[in-house]
Amino acid sequence: MTQFCSKYKPECFADIKGQEQAIEKIQFFFKNFPKKKALILHGPAGTGKTSLAYVLAKETNSEILEINASDLRNKENLSRVIGEASKQESLTNKNKVLLVDEVDGISGYYDKGGMNELISLIEETNFPIVMTANDIWNKKFSELRKKAELVELKELSYRTISEILKKIAEKEKLELTPDILASVAVKARGDVRAAMNDLQSIDQETKHEDIGERDKEEKIFNVLRQVFKNMPNAEMLGLYDKTNMSLDEIFLWIEENIPLEYKGEELAKAFNALSLADVFRGRIHRQQHWRFLIYQNLLLSAGVSASKKNARTGFTMYKRPSRILKIWMINQKNKYKKSIAIKYARFCHVGVKRAMQEFFLIKNHINNEEMIRKLRLEEDEIEFLKS
Repeated sequence: MTQFCSKYKPECFADIKGQEQAIEKIQFFFKNFPKKKALILHGPAGTGKTSLAYVLAKETNSEILEINASDLRNKENLSRVIGEASKQESLTNKNKVLLVDEVDGISGYYDKGGMNELISLIEETNFPIVMTANDIWNKKFSELRKKAELVELKELSYRTISEILKKIAEKEKLELTPDILASVAVKARGDVRAAMNDLQSIDQETKHEDIGERDKEEKIFNVLRQVFKNMPNAEMLGLYDKTNMSLDEIFLWIEENIPLEYKGEELAKAFNALSLADVFRGRIHRQQHWRFLIYQNLLLSAGVSASKKNARTGFTMYKRPSRILKIWMINQKNKYKKSIAIKYARFCHVGVKRAMQEFFLIKNHINNEEMIRKLRLEEDEIEFLKS
């Protein structure tokens, strides 16, 4: 069966939803080449970085040559594979685009000059070089950033993803309720590729509360059983490494399920361990004291586990945290509020802090077609204004 990601990959810029600002910058870059010879598309996984590079090639009638940077960790390989291609004319197309995918992988202990060679190739190339990266802000990329135009691909809103899924479901004749589609979209957390994979894996009997990161949740259920059922041991400190969840997410799972396992004095001790873990978490976020991470980890695992007097047996049906979705939805709203405030502050020459503080007044003032056009608000920002 053809994967939805391949079957419904974008063929033109109009097919790409929620990245209008990025597309505008990409078109400007190509039009003004060689003012800048390289472009870096950066942003979270599943936001369409590689797809955009291929669409750029199609829209400009260009041949595309893709190289995965993680396979080209040294100067000789980069020069051999990209060097000649960056200078030779395309045999089949008018233009050529060189795509260096996952450029994050090129700089490391074993790169043997690969980054310096890539910078040299950018300076010498006759064709645009497009690079993709999840995180381009590492100091190792400081010189590379100076040589390239940076274009950020934002995490897609659940509304945008839901619309994409709706169109796919209609084409595939999937009779899924709006609740199912919305749930898939929300739990994908901005990753449209993951959402499409989830959509393909569900059936019409699926309930919206059953959708989500099933593998991840299976792992966290096993981890919770070890914390709540077993007494603390030497292996417990590395317990959370077995799941790909962040400690912030794990914190919410522990908080939600402590009352299901502990009562009375044990309950008080468990929540005390959790509160101390939260103290260290706050110090880490505020002061960037990452040495406290081991204490936060210890309290969330062995600390909570040691709150009981004896090991437990029997089955407990652990619950998903009710706060995760609420926090995510609030963060989405705050994200649009801030992005609008930044645009308003730039337009009116006032501070962003002031724009945020007075947003309840600003919101009514800019909620009209003229101001929306002047501020160049995007679809999600407009919808937030009207909500």
